[in-house]
Amino acid sequence: MKLHKNLAFILSASLFSGIIACSEPSDKVETIEPDPFAVTSEKLTFSVDTLFTDFENPWGMTWLPDGRMLVTERKGEILIFKDDKFTGEKLTGVPAVHEVNQAGLLDIAVHPDYANNGWIYLAYAKDMGEGGVLVISRAKLEGNALVNLEELAVNMPEWKGGRHFGTRIVFDNENYLYYSNGDKGNRPQNAQELDNSHGKIHRIHDDGRIPSDNPFVDVAGAIPTIWTYGNRNPQGIIFDKENNRLWAVEHGPKGGDELNLIEKGKNYGWPEITYGIDYDGSIITEETEKEGMVQPVTYWVPSIATCGMTLVTSDKYPNWKGNILVAGLAGQQVARVELDGTNYLGQEKLLDGIGRVRQISQSPDGYLYAIVEATGLMVKLIPQN
Repeated sequence: MKLHKNLAFILSASLFSGIIACSEPSDKVETIEPDPFAVTSEKLTFSVDTLFTDFENPWGMTWLPDGRMLVTERKGEILIFKDDKFTGEKLTGVPAVHEVNQAGLLDIAVHPDYANNGWIYLAYAKDMGEGGVLVISRAKLEGNALVNLEELAVNMPEWKGGRHFGTRIVFDNENYLYYSNGDKGNRPQNAQELDNSHGKIHRIHDDGRIPSDNPFVDVAGAIPTIWTYGNRNPQGIIFDKENNRLWAVEHGPKGGDELNLIEKGKNYGWPEITYGIDYDGSIITEETEKEGMVQPVTYWVPSIATCGMTLVTSDKYPNWKGNILVAGLAGQQVARVELDGTNYLGQEKLLDGIGRVRQISQSPDGYLYAIVEATGLMVKLIPQN
């Protein structure tokens, strides 16, 4: 195990814990040689193994059945890792992206039945009109080339500025695909209107068809893919397979980041209710609650700028099982959130000062990985038994 001591010094300078997960767990618990630079958090001691240091704006990551990891860069690249090392290779055939501000190549996911159908899913912004649109596509892999690209959902209308695109892709137990789309920033009211795709979480079949039981499929003028609305800019979604629950985190404005339990057809309030204020200090609304609008399970004031998230299911982190790990951009941390069912119990700050954590995920063999902007890192959290 290679540990960058400068990173170990930064992390051990403060007490922190938290880490994420996003895959099938492994029941095998390995004995790890004690690490003198290990970090002791509230419920777990772990070391931080630095695997890569040269990212620019990493966004999403997933694993193929052969053990390779794919990591997206927002500028439109997909890097290939094998055995915790960058292979020096990148996928070809990646669609052209609308790289403006926060827009570009965003999330990546493999189909739950990838071993049989070979589908890889991408979320990205593409040029359209005078701006860009969020697209959900799928493709297959031949060698290192993406082929047979299919656009499944194009989220209209197009928008200038490149702000608040979301997004994450997750599948539920029946292989429905959920993805998030931000409100586009300069018109928050998009999130409350059903005739546009923005400020929503959407649900489609894995081939792009519209499920007949979507909540607004029979509402005149409504976008039929909408699952929930009133979501400002959700950049993290996870599906709890054991309990059949969908969770999301979304950016607040200045304060008011939210952790939400996502349920069919519900209105999560933005911009009618919020626990934040505008970036210039002005009041967006005096209301934090309103009838017919869902309250967050918890919220952050000040904001940590929530991004990717994972649910820890791996036996390698026994004291974190069932916790949600939330990446923080401005907060430069991972928040370990403890729940009792769907009730918030508390949280702990992990990896404090590591950089802008974009995503944290659990690998198929049960380890937690985080990718970080600004410092350009990929790190692996290794429990010390």
